[in-house]
Amino acid sequence: MFDEVLSQITFIDAFNFCVFLIFTLCYTYQLYYAFVVLTRKVPVHTPTRNHRYAVMITARNEEPVIGDLIHSIKVQNYPQELIDVFVIADNCTDNTAQVARDAGATVFTRHNSKEVGKGYALDYGFQIIRSHYADAGYEAYFVFDADNVLDVNYFREMNRTFDAGAKASTSYRNSKNFYSNWISAGYAVWFLREAKFLNQARLLLNTSCAISGTGFFIAADVIEKAGGWKWHLLTEDIEFSASSILSGVRISYTPTAVLYDEQPVTFEDSWNQRFRWAKGFYQVFWNYGARLVKGAVSNPPGARFACYDMLMTIAPGMLLTIVSVAINSICLLLAAMGIITLKTMVISCASSIFFCLANFFLFMFAFGVLTTFVEWDSIHAPNRLKVRSMFTFPFFMLTYIPIALVALVKKCEWKPIRHFIPMDAPEAAGVAVTAMRQPKE
Repeated sequence: MFDEVLSQITFIDAFNFCVFLIFTLCYTYQLYYAFVVLTRKVPVHTPTRNHRYAVMITARNEEPVIGDLIHSIKVQNYPQELIDVFVIADNCTDNTAQVARDAGATVFTRHNSKEVGKGYALDYGFQIIRSHYADAGYEAYFVFDADNVLDVNYFREMNRTFDAGAKASTSYRNSKNFYSNWISAGYAVWFLREAKFLNQARLLLNTSCAISGTGFFIAADVIEKAGGWKWHLLTEDIEFSASSILSGVRISYTPTAVLYDEQPVTFEDSWNQRFRWAKGFYQVFWNYGARLVKGAVSNPPGARFACYDMLMTIAPGMLLTIVSVAINSICLLLAAMGIITLKTMVISCASSIFFCLANFFLFMFAFGVLTTFVEWDSIHAPNRLKVRSMFTFPFFMLTYIPIALVALVKKCEWKPIRHFIPMDAPEAAGVAVTAMRQPKE
């Protein structure tokens, strides 16, 4: 009997230790990322010429905001004759198409209730451009969401990166509405951290970055080789990133190209969006995980780390946290039912649950504080809200735990995220940011 109880204790303790060890071994390198960012400067490339670009904007019922994005493109500190704007009005039931035309964009209308999603809409637009605008001489394509607004120097800065030879590049993703509430602030801090302490570190270490939904370019020859946009999972951006890394295409990052993005302000919208992201990450892991593992082992040295880094990006690490908490909780439940009576085992399980959640909370708190202080001047919000966000950010991240769990078993259907916060080009340049009308949670 004693040996049986002892084996139970050994199993629980060994399991908890293994979970801690796996997390430590897999993600400690991101602490080194932070060190690299804080101690190195980003090199600046002087372009030899200005290149010709096409802008791709997919929009579904984005009438309130799409005009602001197009206007911010039209006032760029970059030759306008080298930028053509295309909008794919995807299954719209409002006046998005006409607003986009009035703002100066070429609009393609699409109605397809079977192939739903940004990836399909992008491919639709690319196929039209490849067949009807083949002689336009586009050297790269930019992809934006309709609610974005660009800093006036955005194209000038991204042109530096493209001229330096990058086949794809993401940019600095800031927020239009950090000030709205703790939800929008949570998103904003997450994307600022991703830009500063993930992609900038990757740039400095000369490894591949990852695009994140919006604010990126892809060289025309990459699109031509693929035959259009052929990445159609729920998170088509991460799928493209994984596919590119596996095929040897390095994704760069341009920290001086600033994009402003509107974040959800209601928990319902946030849940729906992040549920789709979680489901999409599972899909990418299922479809690309094995190949990334192989690449991390067998590719040339530089490409190995890029595969490993992308594997850690898509790996369902949150599930390991959930499994750890679940197993320890089951043991506590058995103890409450009287099936397990050993006090030391109960203490071990309870302390493990607390440690697991507290460790996650403190890690996110530390990164939230670091990101907020480093990017303090870039955050357009009152100082008191910046300070508050340091404490609310870990709670925002904790809400990912139930989302990740539900995404395992529930089918995902596309649901619209409402965008309604206007922002003009001078505001995007940082001259002034005014709290516009938005619903309060």
